[in-house]
Amino acid sequence: MHYRFIPFFIQPPSASYHHRHHNNIMAQVQIIPSVSATDLSKLRLDFASSPPELTESVVSEEENNSRSETSTADLISPPIVEVSDANFSILPIQDRRKLQWEFKGLTIWLELEEFDSDLTKAVEDFSSKHCSPFIPKPHTTAIYGMEHLTIDEAKAKLRRVRDVIDAWPAFAKPTGITQDIAECGKPGQVCSIAWSELTLASNPEHERALDTLYELFYGEVYTRDRPWKPHNSIAYDNPEDNTLSLLDTVLYASIHPTLMHARRVEAISLWSTWGKMEEWECLERVRFW
Repeated sequence: MHYRFIPFFIQPPSASYHHRHHNNIMAQVQIIPSVSATDLSKLRLDFASSPPELTESVVSEEENNSRSETSTADLISPPIVEVSDANFSILPIQDRRKLQWEFKGLTIWLELEEFDSDLTKAVEDFSSKHCSPFIPKPHTTAIYGMEHLTIDEAKAKLRRVRDVIDAWPAFAKPTGITQDIAECGKPGQVCSIAWSELTLASNPEHERALDTLYELFYGEVYTRDRPWKPHNSIAYDNPEDNTLSLLDTVLYASIHPTLMHARRVEAISLWSTWGKMEEWECLERVRFW
């Protein structure tokens, strides 16, 4: 696994690992500013005090990967390069690769506010550049794969959301930029896909809102993963022919800095996620504002 990032020193992937996605191992890139705050600004990522965590991995790696300490002498310093929008030919959506995984059930998405359609443009730009599967709507998944409700029952419950959740708590700035591959059957993994995401953070207000949403759709008895690990995916691909990379996502965010802004939740929507992604269908949407 190779890490390529500018203009920072990058610690090789064997130097440190951390747990994410229910104890799956992910390599952590430790970022150390190369010279000064001026150098850091060349990325034009809009952070409050420090850059977000940048991670790239295959979550199905064995958890017995060895750990090793790396001295300062082992750090590498890639050259600084100019960042600009990529030029690429745009294929029609129907001619791009299709996501092969078969999904299931009814799913609840949170739709975040956008700044000049920045999330929508990111989804289109990544799909166009990589000829990769097209995500029908930028989203943060709240509940995935419900199979206990009919469509009409789920619609009726969604229409009651504003009765129990007046406004979904806003999300702070993304805490990380991640490119990862999930493998169904591994702990916490429900599908086999590659993806790039803006990693978000959950707080007690989010946890309470999600509990309320689960109670609405499942009743008083339900189970869910805690803490919630929200994220906004901007690209999907098949694991076997994946062309997504952490470098691409970081560079794209550097020239589209609004991606790193805090956001309110604009709407909540009900989707049929039965079958492959091109079969997904929005069934109902409720706006918060």
